[in-house]
Amino acid sequence: MRLIRLAPPLLALFGYAAMAADPVDEARARELVDGFVKDVTTFSAGFEQVLLDPDGEVLERTTGTLEISRPGRFRWSYVEPYEQWLVADGLNIWSYDVDLAQVTVKAQADALANTPALLLGGADDALDQFDYQGSYRETVTTWVQLAPKNTDSGFMRVELGFIDDVLSRMVFFDNLDQTTLVEFADLVVNEPIKPERFDFTVPDDVDVVGTPAVAGVLPD
Repeated sequence: MRLIRLAPPLLALFGYAAMAADPVDEARARELVDGFVKDVTTFSAGFEQVLLDPDGEVLERTTGTLEISRPGRFRWSYVEPYEQWLVADGLNIWSYDVDLAQVTVKAQADALANTPALLLGGADDALDQFDYQGSYRETVTTWVQLAPKNTDSGFMRVELGFIDDVLSRMVFFDNLDQTTLVEFADLVVNEPIKPERFDFTVPDDVDVVGTPAVAGVLPD
């Protein structure tokens, strides 16, 4: 088990753009990303997430938890200021907005294509959908920049930040010039997670948008 605690304020940690950065060997950078996608079987952490507008102003600040169990399953749960679950069960991805009492379901392969979330599932071909764009080191973090080969998903670039070879920070850049910063805390890597954490049962009296994919059945 690896447990990492990160205490400094989120925005201060993401001041990397204004700081001097040292280049990182491409082979080393690729090794870090390959290690996260291929060698991490489970991953759990709390997170703080900040959404910035094109001028760097904070639009939204949220907190929650992330759990990953590979292959193909993860649970991204927002806790504050609203409750929302994003559950990937290996076949479908379920988005449950608790306040709106609404569930949206999509086939996982389609929903995650060319998005940073694809890297969380750890599919064997996940990295084939991204181009390496560079890497650098600032203070304790090694950053690796990746861009989706297809930007139809709305994401233009993702930066993965590694501390002691463990994914600890993420930055997403979208086609609206907004930036999403994610800081993980209390990370636990390659320890068992209960399988039922990645099962989703639609609650009673909740509207469902979309039709879930069924194993062994080709889409229309």
